Amino acid sequence: MIENLVIVESPAKAKTIEKFLGKDFRVVSSFGHIRDLAKKNLGIDVENNFNPDYEIPKEKAKVVSELRKAAADSNNIWIASDEDREGEAIAWHLASVLKLDLATTKRIVFHEITKEAISNAIENPRLIDMNLVNSQQARRILDRLVGFEISPVLWKKVQPSLSAGRVQSVAVRLLVEREREIISFTTESAFRVTALFRIDAASEENAYLKAEASKRFSGEKEAAAFLELCNDSKYSIGSISIKPGTRSPAPPFTTSTLQQEAYRKLSFSVAQTMAVAQKLYEAGRITYMRTDSTNLSKLALVKAREMIISEFGEKYSKTRQFQTKTKGAQEAHEAIRPAYLDNPTTTGSQNEKKLYELIWKRTVASQMADAQIEKTSISIDMNNSPVTFQANGEVIKFDGFLRVYAESTDQESSEEERYVIPPVTKGMPLSYENITASQKFTTPPPRYTEASLVKKLEELGIGRPSTYAPTISTIQNRGYVSREDRPGEKRQIKIITLLKGKLTASVKTEIAGKEKSKLFPQDIGMIVNDFLVENFSEILDYHFTAEVEEQFDEIALGNLKWTGMIEKFYSPFHKTVTNTLEKKERKTGVRVLGNHPETGEPITVRMGRYGPVAQIGDSANDEKPRFASLSKNQLLETISIEEALNLFRLPRTLGQYEEADMIVGIGKFGPYIRHKSKFYSLKKGVDDPYAVTFERAVEVILEKNDSDKKKVIKDFGEIMLLNGRYGPYLAKEKLNYRLPKGTDHEKLTKEDCINIIENSDKTKKSS
Repeated sequence: MIENLVIVESPAKAKTIEKFLGKDFRVVSSFGHIRDLAKKNLGIDVENNFNPDYEIPKEKAKVVSELRKAAADSNNIWIASDEDREGEAIAWHLASVLKLDLATTKRIVFHEITKEAISNAIENPRLIDMNLVNSQQARRILDRLVGFEISPVLWKKVQPSLSAGRVQSVAVRLLVEREREIISFTTESAFRVTALFRIDAASEENAYLKAEASKRFSGEKEAAAFLELCNDSKYSIGSISIKPGTRSPAPPFTTSTLQQEAYRKLSFSVAQTMAVAQKLYEAGRITYMRTDSTNLSKLALVKAREMIISEFGEKYSKTRQFQTKTKGAQEAHEAIRPAYLDNPTTTGSQNEKKLYELIWKRTVASQMADAQIEKTSISIDMNNSPVTFQANGEVIKFDGFLRVYAESTDQESSEEERYVIPPVTKGMPLSYENITASQKFTTPPPRYTEASLVKKLEELGIGRPSTYAPTISTIQNRGYVSREDRPGEKRQIKIITLLKGKLTASVKTEIAGKEKSKLFPQDIGMIVNDFLVENFSEILDYHFTAEVEEQFDEIALGNLKWTGMIEKFYSPFHKTVTNTLEKKERKTGVRVLGNHPETGEPITVRMGRYGPVAQIGDSANDEKPRFASLSKNQLLETISIEEALNLFRLPRTLGQYEEADMIVGIGKFGPYIRHKSKFYSLKKGVDDPYAVTFERAVEVILEKNDSDKKKVIKDFGEIMLLNGRYGPYLAKEKLNYRLPKGTDHEKLTKEDCINIIENSDKTKKSS
């Protein structure tokens, strides 16, 4: 018999916990959830008070069988799944499947995997909290109802194989609305005037002031006229304002702020951040990574103070307890912090080291003194104009928490350089070194990144720490949204410079609209969003979605019955589903662009079965309509008639090479040349499929063929010995096989290759 059986969610967590428990404890893993709603017939008995029908998935049958055997051989069973609602639900499912008595089953939780935390949990077990379980059940059942009932409506009214989700669809709506703001944005320009002044009375060689004019000028003539005025002006120091100020550190990390900062500082996706944080938690290096609390334990506060005083001195220490401001923050968790604050670094992968260091710095900085700064603002007067120039400077008098960490922002970095303003007095004369008027363009609101979308969802009270990462992964996996980089476009900007009394005009090229890792809604996402907003306005309403989250919180507190909450939602929702299915019209996003300039045929764009297409002609005429797929970065809403016509120029034949046609086209993986049934990719950003020449196409084919020849080491007919990215390997019937370690590939015979493949197949079958 096993004296004590501890069941946790992950094997990594089990391994870490086992180190802290004695020989009387055995720790096993459930590998996450062991059962879920049945996939057949909705998995919910709507007529019987929404009674859920749970089933054990086939892939979990072996795990459950082993858990049942271990439970039967144990005197005491402790369920130690995660401390959030999801973990509580897993604990309940385990108790149900293993037929454990809820009145006696020991439930233990800890927000960090340390000896002290685990010992404390063992000494203070509790029962499974059914309020938390019911809150999670309500979320799962409501989301299943929404997904299973709306999806068939989308299949019938929009396109087959589509799906919808309560939180995911609201996230897509945010992205679609932002995209439309950008589409409708009208760019305007104005001239910004900056100057470099020399302090006439200063003896130092570099006594200069950088300043900006208080007015912007709408046109080139107006800006040039002002610079003429500047040339004739006398300048002097006007007002001087020196103000002391402070900067305070950011609170310790919550799930949301960790995702945002890891994106900004480390370029981690939201899902990547959570995967790395999970590893750190399970290895006992950080506290639980799903939390919306900024609270730190008393022990953590004491340890932080000791470490800061020891490392930096007492003046750098300032103990703080931050208040959680997040709407609907749940459970009294701690913030995300290192389990041991005296460890500034950790072992593990590079990503684990980077994320741990970020968490350590943020936690320590939150307990450090404010930074003391001095802001200087100086106005520079002109004797012939009411326009003034403004010079701003900032000096850090005491670095405080900035010695360890400074929070990043979503805003683009400022062009202004912080520098120390030299000593000046009111009335002091200045002379200009140079004055420049540069054309500046207004920019549309920024597209969301994964991190800024999480921030927005949190601000609206939509979703909770456990839902941000899966929500963002889901909307991308469904093809409603894509995360992309865009190179931007070249734009000419005008510059007028005043130097030594002479005006000169010049033109500079800048890149406008460059995007990195931004979320772009796709056509199908926009069409589905419009359909849902039109027919299921309540589901897509931000306030309603946040209200549902608040109701889940009330269920968790025991203030609301989950079945009543579902009933109140489901009746009107189901009626809407029925009414929508009865409507005749379908949603295809069709848009009429105009008529063909030569034939007069109508040109339209719409969502086709396999994606967005342009169409020339219609089925009412004798001639069949012609179709062309839209390019990757084109949208049904914004494509012009000229761009649509351009799509029909492909595929095009360049001529014959080696007695076979060379055809240029655009496919799923970008532009290509097809020759003798082989496809040759054109280089992105180098080759334009609409302009590529016969000579260049031949060059692309020869380059690829030459590369393929170098790839082949030996050709044994059906078996090939190839040179790959990670060294030589075997290929047979579209399957690849590694060479055993220490194999001299130069000496391999066909028989050797056959043996390697057969042994490899045997190993695969036995595993």
